[in-house]
Amino acid sequence: MSTAASTTVKSVNPAAPAPKGLLAALNQPKKVREFKKKELVDLFRGLGSMLRAQINTADALKYYGQGLPNKVIVDALMRIREDINSGINVHEAFRRTGRFSETVVGLIQAGSDAGQLHHAFQSLAARLKSELFFQKQIKKATITPGVIICVLTGAFIVSQVKIVPQVEQMLMGVNAKPDGMTAISFKVSHFTQAVWPFFVVGVITAGVVIARSANVRNLILGFVMSKWRLLRLLIMSLRQMTFISTIRLLHSNGINLAKSIRVSANSVRNTPFYNELRTAADKYEHSGVPLSTAFAKYTSVDAQVTHMLSIGEKSASLDAQLEMLSEMYEEDLQNHMNTFAAAISFVVLIIAVGLIAAVFVGTFLPIFLMGPKMMQSGT
Repeated sequence: MSTAASTTVKSVNPAAPAPKGLLAALNQPKKVREFKKKELVDLFRGLGSMLRAQINTADALKYYGQGLPNKVIVDALMRIREDINSGINVHEAFRRTGRFSETVVGLIQAGSDAGQLHHAFQSLAARLKSELFFQKQIKKATITPGVIICVLTGAFIVSQVKIVPQVEQMLMGVNAKPDGMTAISFKVSHFTQAVWPFFVVGVITAGVVIARSANVRNLILGFVMSKWRLLRLLIMSLRQMTFISTIRLLHSNGINLAKSIRVSANSVRNTPFYNELRTAADKYEHSGVPLSTAFAKYTSVDAQVTHMLSIGEKSASLDAQLEMLSEMYEEDLQNHMNTFAAAISFVVLIIAVGLIAAVFVGTFLPIFLMGPKMMQSGT
């Protein structure tokens, strides 16, 4: 009797443990996002200037966080400060927050080990500022034209679905039979009315897939790069400038070359260069092949890169050659960016003129052409 009662009570006990799957879902930590590059530029500039003024790292973190409106950054800086005061290395304290990439942590480690942490922070600020500049230029060259084309495409669809059918009904009301360009215009309108929902859904679906899948982006980008030389030069210059500059910063601050290459690969993650650089670093470190040979065999960098790396190895001037390469690709990237922006502007102009002409022809040309027939039918 007592056993049955206890069983019943247990079955309805609200304090019974939740299923393991639910507990695992509730206890799963939220994914921590890295800080934005603009925030990191200001942070590293401030820390670098204070360390250069002989302020210790813990105090610099405290002073920078005081009065800062971004509470997330303040909390991260306070955690870093507490870890440093408890004896944890500076780079490990930054890594433990989860707010900084491995490239950033690697350079902080290099600066700390070399006793040049202020220089590491200033170098990071300069590198991130340069990346932000080129990212803004790429967005300006692509997003604005994309928005313009989308708006004009929407105007064309509206004119073909809403306005042109009204014109066609008006002509049918006066028994005016369309012919020539007017008939073609109405056929285009009928086709647009039939396919526009599928077109819009397809564009939205494609946009979502491209935004969420790095493999799809790389596949499409690789195909377009193979067909458009200017885009290939632009993307390759951007990628090579990014990882070469990172290698230079790390290596010049005391990180060995193999590790510098591996860490710099994180700056071009989700691109073909990522696996190529890591393979080249492994071959260089474990197989004993020269750096230039490892890059030539296992990466798709330009021949100029391998040539200058070979010169740097032979003349013991690798840092100087890496600096020269990063500056060279930065100049090339700026030139390619200007040419690309001009080409995109021209293409957008042509598309805009075509869409505006299509709206005008589809909406107003039938009225102009059928005007005399409508007047004759009226009389």
